Amino acid sequence: MGVSNVKQWSRIVKEALDRAFFTAKFLCLLHVSNTYLCTVALAHGPSMLPTLNLSGDLILADRLSVRFGKVGPGDIVLVRSPQNPRKIITKRVVGMGGDRVTFSVDPKDSRRCETVVVPEGHVWIAGDNIYASTDSRNFGAVPYGLLQGKVFWRIWPPQGFGSLRHVNE
Repeated sequence: MGVSNVKQWSRIVKEALDRAFFTAKFLCLLHVSNTYLCTVALAHGPSMLPTLNLSGDLILADRLSVRFGKVGPGDIVLVRSPQNPRKIITKRVVGMGGDRVTFSVDPKDSRRCETVVVPEGHVWIAGDNIYASTDSRNFGAVPYGLLQGKVFWRIWPPQGFGSLRHVNE
């Protein structure tokens, strides 16, 4: 009775360890995928209306484009907020390093415009809804290193499911 009990426990322990290792491998793969390949984010608020919904969209962003410098004007990006580094914000790239960007200082008064040259290694970002967006008009050009990903797909809501590449172009 003792030997069969040990064999039975041995099988149970082996099965538990196999499942634990499988789970650990899966979680490692998930972590690497989320950190280096692609991430899911929730974008909500009025700053990207009408492209993204006020109540929130579940979006996919690829991280490889940022790493390989494949981000350009017109792309929607995830950016670590220069004002609050704990927040990730969603904005559209308007200009890259060396570009001249003209923007309205006060969206309600289109006569007050400024032109800036985006410094090398920086991007100029703006929300699609300039009336309700805190963006480069408020905090200036953003270092390229703060970009977290390039948004390419909307997952939720179902009626908006699909590509977000160059929606407004």
